[in-house]
Amino acid sequence: MQVATEPAGRIAPLAELLNTYEIGDMARRKVDAATWALLAPADRAAFDRITFRPRMMVNTTGMDLSLELFGEKHFAPLIIGPVSQQKRFHPQGELEMARGVAAAKATMVISADSSFPLEQIVALTKAGAWFQVDLASANAAASARTAVAAGCKVVCATGTNSKALAALVKAVSGPVVAKGIVSVADAETALGAGAQGLIVSAWTTRGTTGKNEPIELLPAIVDAVKGRVPVLVDGGFRRGSDVLKGLALGARAVLVARAPVCGLAGYGAAGVQRAMEILQTDLARDMAGCGKANLAALGRDTVRVHRF
Repeated sequence: MQVATEPAGRIAPLAELLNTYEIGDMARRKVDAATWALLAPADRAAFDRITFRPRMMVNTTGMDLSLELFGEKHFAPLIIGPVSQQKRFHPQGELEMARGVAAAKATMVISADSSFPLEQIVALTKAGAWFQVDLASANAAASARTAVAAGCKVVCATGTNSKALAALVKAVSGPVVAKGIVSVADAETALGAGAQGLIVSAWTTRGTTGKNEPIELLPAIVDAVKGRVPVLVDGGFRRGSDVLKGLALGARAVLVARAPVCGLAGYGAAGVQRAMEILQTDLARDMAGCGKANLAALGRDTVRVHRF
């Protein structure tokens, strides 16, 4: 939003911004309307139906957000989701994204449809990178092998075509995670094809309401999987409190995209870093408010799901 007394188009100093929505406001001033439509906030109804159960008198001074996932240690359970052609948002696109991600001690998923060569992007990451590939692509297996050879730790396969997924699992040496899981049936299909992880996520027309969001689908899928593989979630996560809700409902980690991309559009690498550090800090604060000092302490008793 534009404050009445503020000069038109002003870009505020990054240090003044306190949440990812303020970062989004600055991004909106930097990009055209069509590009902003890709970044505009999603429907929040599903998140608003979930509230926390606070706990007092619990020592959370030793707060620890770290976790191990697919054999790698992560500073926090926040992964930057795949976004194609990031030059749409900043001239240096994925290169600036990788610099910001590295500064925030995070991991990014690199899209197969990137603006810069994969090797250049991976070289700028520190905590490691993952790779996203579409199973419908004719060269999916070759792209995934190249990505693993370049240093990507995990391959995220979009779509649940069991035959193509099974072929991809056999073709690469690293973990393959199926992205786009929206039902228990999808989860079982992906596991049957050899997926070593699942990402609950769905792509729908922006602005659509009245549909099930990934966070609503998450608990049933987690229950069905019963710990056989890690389950992650992606879709509309813009606040640290959103991330905590996903973790409390069973996700091992949460993918975020809009917040860091808004940071990229508004401020480049520094904006990406700021967006991720806001999410990390807010997650820690909200965990403390619920009396949880680490991720292992989280469970469904942390939240209450309301049906309005």
